[in-house]
Amino acid sequence: MLKRLDKIRFRGQKRDEFLDLAESPNASDSECNDEAPVAARPQEDPAGSGGLSMAALQDFQRTDSDRLNEVKGHLEIALLEKHFLQEELRKLREETNIEMLKQDLEKERIKRLDLEHKMNEVLKSRSHRARCGLILFPSFARFHAADKQKETLGSRLQKWLYERFGVYIEDFRFQPEENTVETEEPLSAKRLTENMRRLKRGAKPVTNFMRNLTALSSWHSVYTSAIAFIIYMYAAWHGWAIPMFLFLAILRLSLNYLISRGWRIQWSIVPEVSEPVEPPKEDLTVSEKFQLVLDVAQKAQNLFGKMADVLEKIKNLFMWVQPEITQKLYVGLWVAFISSCLLPYKLMGIYAGIKFFIIDFIFKSCPKLRDKYDTPYIVWTSLPTDPQLKERNNVTLSRRIQPMVARGSLATSSPCGISREEESGRIHSTKKGAFHEVFNLPENERPLQVCENGWRCCLINRDRKMPTDYIRNGVLYVTENYLCFESSSSRSSSSKKNKVIKLVDITDIQKYKVLSVLPGSGMGISVATPSTQKPLVFGAMIHRDEAFEAIYTQYAKIMSTPSNASPET
Repeated sequence: MLKRLDKIRFRGQKRDEFLDLAESPNASDSECNDEAPVAARPQEDPAGSGGLSMAALQDFQRTDSDRLNEVKGHLEIALLEKHFLQEELRKLREETNIEMLKQDLEKERIKRLDLEHKMNEVLKSRSHRARCGLILFPSFARFHAADKQKETLGSRLQKWLYERFGVYIEDFRFQPEENTVETEEPLSAKRLTENMRRLKRGAKPVTNFMRNLTALSSWHSVYTSAIAFIIYMYAAWHGWAIPMFLFLAILRLSLNYLISRGWRIQWSIVPEVSEPVEPPKEDLTVSEKFQLVLDVAQKAQNLFGKMADVLEKIKNLFMWVQPEITQKLYVGLWVAFISSCLLPYKLMGIYAGIKFFIIDFIFKSCPKLRDKYDTPYIVWTSLPTDPQLKERNNVTLSRRIQPMVARGSLATSSPCGISREEESGRIHSTKKGAFHEVFNLPENERPLQVCENGWRCCLINRDRKMPTDYIRNGVLYVTENYLCFESSSSRSSSSKKNKVIKLVDITDIQKYKVLSVLPGSGMGISVATPSTQKPLVFGAMIHRDEAFEAIYTQYAKIMSTPSNASPET
């Protein structure tokens, strides 16, 4: 490549032969004409000297421009060659990976130095031992030659053994386990959907096998179940149950081999239903992507919930969480152990066949018998999961607390002349203080039972232009006569940021969707009043339907009986 560059660089005339006018800016025209032989003044014809000098000057200018163009072409070619050489050098560096090779060479050099150091230490220790043996035992020198011969024979034998069996011995060398950290992939709707489909396809053989066993036990096909029952009972009576299962496994693998080779074989009791495969969409809108993620998340939630229920039931069964249930398993295992020691295996196989083909079929056909006498089914259905255990503990705890609260309420009686409603209204309060003080309402106004703690939401006042007044976070309450919004940014108990709306002043109330791009019916409630140009919106409400039903029910009740409305405060 360097030779090619040299050829390109010196393809034309050398740079020294060109006339460089830029290096002598102070030179006059006469000096330039004297140095250039082409511009010399002729002596023969003084009359035509002007014409000749102009022709010579034009010729000089033409040759100078040609030379500059030629130099420019050489420079462009050289720059292109330089660029190509840099690209080739970069590719060579990427392919050879010099840095990795340098690191490997450095590691090998360090290992070699360590080995040399260890070898030197071993040689020094051996020479020291030999000197000590010669000094302490002079007779050792006599047998030194014989020992050396024995050592040579031993080294040869050791070398022969290592050449023969060294490869196998190296396999038993203990090495520390390498902890590799797997890189986590970023969240992607397309990847999540593909993983769910892969899980469904991977679990399809297992689900088909379980479905066929269920169909065989429930006599979905009478002829197939009868033939299977007769063959199994005959094999179990003669002690051929295990060979029969092994033969069925070999037959299944053989059929799978033929199916993989393109044969169309269907060996299934229940016909498989092919589900339509939807082609993947590439261009999805934001709403479609969000809905896709919600669908996949719902399926994953249900699947993980079922798996968690099964695992928690098995854990609680073996951990004696329900002693009366685990006791049945304990007794059953002892009975099975004693039966396996005393009874022959063919009787146990015959019982398993009768249980699978006849008893289970009767229990499935008669649910009442199953609920009374099917012990495995009763044990499995009565096993609790962890959430069920937590709920039971909370119920028992509340039952224990209720008598204590009743006794305390009897000991501390309320003052005379105060009703229960007024007393409960005084007790109820918000984080900023008493409820009626926060909203400047009468003392008998308190939240309804469905919203004692309120609904978290944000108030969107579209009449305001300032961002701080446009959206406010807080809690929404509904009383018998008012709709109250407590702002979380209010510092005092009664603040101007809180909002109180009389139910009789509401002209329209309906469900509202704040962001139209999101799927679903939204999470907001719009309330229109005469005092606002645009309806007020209570958005980002998780329990929107519950709040809307409570507010609308109370609103309809007030509007049907307007005489019960409290006067304006």
